[in-house]
Amino acid sequence: MCGIVGCNYKANNFSKAIDLITHRGPDNQSILSVDDNLLGHTRLSIIDLNEEANQPMKFDNVVIIFNGEIYNYKELIKEHNLKVVTKSDTEVIIRLYQKYKYDFLNYLNGMFSFCIYDKNKKNFFCARDRFGKKPFFYYYKNKKFIFASEIKAILKLLDFTPDIDNDALIGFFRFSSPIYNNSIYKDIKKLPAGYYLIFDGSNLKINKYYDIKISDNNLDEKEALNKIEELFFDSVRLRLNSDVEVATFLSGGVDSSLVSSIYSKLSNKKINTYSIGYDEYKNYCELDYAKIVSKHINSNHNEIVISQKDFIECFENLFDMIDGPFGDSAIIPTMILSKKINKDGIKVVLSGEGSDEIFLGYDNYFKMLEYFNNNFEKEKFNLTKDWEYKRRKIENEYIFYSTGETFTNGQLELFLKNFKKLNLPYHINTTPLKQMSYFDFKYWIENVLMTKIDRATMKYSLEARTPFLDYRLVELLFSINDNLKTGNTNKYLLKKIALKYLPKEIVYRRKKGFSSPFIEWLFNEYKDKLLSDILEVNKKINYFNEDFVKFLYSEAKEQRFKQHFYNIYIFAKWYKRTYL
Repeated sequence: MCGIVGCNYKANNFSKAIDLITHRGPDNQSILSVDDNLLGHTRLSIIDLNEEANQPMKFDNVVIIFNGEIYNYKELIKEHNLKVVTKSDTEVIIRLYQKYKYDFLNYLNGMFSFCIYDKNKKNFFCARDRFGKKPFFYYYKNKKFIFASEIKAILKLLDFTPDIDNDALIGFFRFSSPIYNNSIYKDIKKLPAGYYLIFDGSNLKINKYYDIKISDNNLDEKEALNKIEELFFDSVRLRLNSDVEVATFLSGGVDSSLVSSIYSKLSNKKINTYSIGYDEYKNYCELDYAKIVSKHINSNHNEIVISQKDFIECFENLFDMIDGPFGDSAIIPTMILSKKINKDGIKVVLSGEGSDEIFLGYDNYFKMLEYFNNNFEKEKFNLTKDWEYKRRKIENEYIFYSTGETFTNGQLELFLKNFKKLNLPYHINTTPLKQMSYFDFKYWIENVLMTKIDRATMKYSLEARTPFLDYRLVELLFSINDNLKTGNTNKYLLKKIALKYLPKEIVYRRKKGFSSPFIEWLFNEYKDKLLSDILEVNKKINYFNEDFVKFLYSEAKEQRFKQHFYNIYIFAKWYKRTYL
C-alpha cells in the first residue's frame, strides 16, 4: 500500500507534494524524472520487503508507480508464464502490460490504482480497481496533467485552490460524498472504479474495462452455500498474502466476526483482533459481542475505549486528511482504531466491508422490494418508455430510505426543495433487488465505504483488505436467484454459513452497523456553535435555506435527521477552513 503522485512537467515543488502523502507510505520515498515527466512514490512495504521492490519501478522502457496489492500475483506468474526478477506484485503488473498491453486488467484480483509510463509510446496508462478500493485523482487542463492518491498533493502542484464543483456538492449532500467522477473541486476529477485512462501528451481518453456481471444461475440453496463458502475461504486466503503481520477489525457483527473466524482457521498461530467501544452512551458499544467472538476463535484481542475528548480531538484533525467534505462519521472511530493498530507495529488489517451490499444486509432492501411489488408490475428493468417515471420514484424512495430515517410528506417536500435530482445508474435486464445492490456499489461502496476505509487506515500507514469485495464473490452473489438470497432474514445465505463458525448469538444478533455517539458528542462539545458556524458560512455563499438549516439543527438535537445535519455542518466546517 502506498501513495503515488505524477505530472507531465518539471514541477519545482514536486517533493513538497509527495511529502503531503508520506503517511501512505513511510518506508521509502522516491522521485523519478523520465522524458520531462515526474513520477513519485511513497511506499508501505508489505510484499517483498527488499529494496528491489521500491518504486518507481522500471524494466526495459516501462516505468510504474502503484498503490495497492495484487492478491493473485503468484498465480498470475504461473498462469501467464511471466519472467520476473523480483518477488513483488508490482513487477507482475509491468510484465502483464508488456505481454497484453491494456487488456490485462481483468486478470488482476486486488485493489489498485497505478500509472504506467511507456517510454516507447510516450504515454501514461492509469487504472483503478473494479470497486474503487484505491483512490486516483487527476487534473487535466491547458495540457497540464497531474495525478495523485490524494487531492492535497494535486493542490500543492497547482499552487491554488479551485472553486467548488456544484455537481460534486450536490452529490455530497445526497450521498455523503461526491459521486461519479467528481471531486469537490472544479477540474480535479477522480477516475471511476473499473476504468482506465490514457494520456499521450495531447489527448486524454477514459475507458471502462469492468462492470459488475449480473446474471441468473440455477443453483439450489446447497450448491449456492457451498460455492459461497469455498470462494470466501479463498478470498480470505489470498488477502493473507503478506510479508508482515495481518490483523482484523472485529466489531462483533457477523461480517467482521466471520472474517476473523475464517482467518483464525487458515492461520497456524493466534491472530490479532481489534475492537473499539465507548466510555459513555453504552448503547453504541459492541465490545461485549466482540469479546464473545474473540473467545470463540481464541484470538489475541485488543480493546480501545474512547471518550468524547478522543473523538473531538480526532474530529478536529479530520479535515487535514479528507481533502473535502465527507459525511460518514464512522471514519473517526476507524481512524482511532487504525492509530492503535499502527502503534502495535501492524501494517495490514482485514475488514468486513461489502457484506451488506451483496448479502442484502440492510432492512431498506426489503422495504424497497415491498415498494416495487406494490407499485410496478414488471419484474425486470428495461429501457422502456416509462423508465424515467420509475427512475424518479426509485430515486425519491431509495435515497431517503438509505438514510435510515423516514420523512413525513411535508419534511420530504422541504428536503427536495433544497437539492435537485440526480440521474441514477441502472443495469439493463435485472431484478429490482439486484438493481438496488448495484446502486449501492456505484454510490455507497465506491464513493463512501472505500473512501472511509482508505483514508482512515492510510492516515496511520495501515493497509485494509476487504475479503467480501473479491470480485469473484461479488459476481457469484449477483448471479444467485433473489428468492435464495432473501430467505427469512437479512443476510440469509451468509448467516447459514456463519453458523458453522460462530456462536448463534452473534449470527442472529440485531444489526447495529459501525455506529458511534457522534451527534451527541458534537452537540455536547460545540453546542450552538454548530448552527452559528453554518450560518456564518451561508452568509458568504448563500447555498442553504436558513429555515431548513434551523429545522435540521433542532431535529438533530432530538436524534432525528442526524446525518442530514451532520453533512451540512461538515461542509461548513470544511468550507470555513478552506476558503475563509
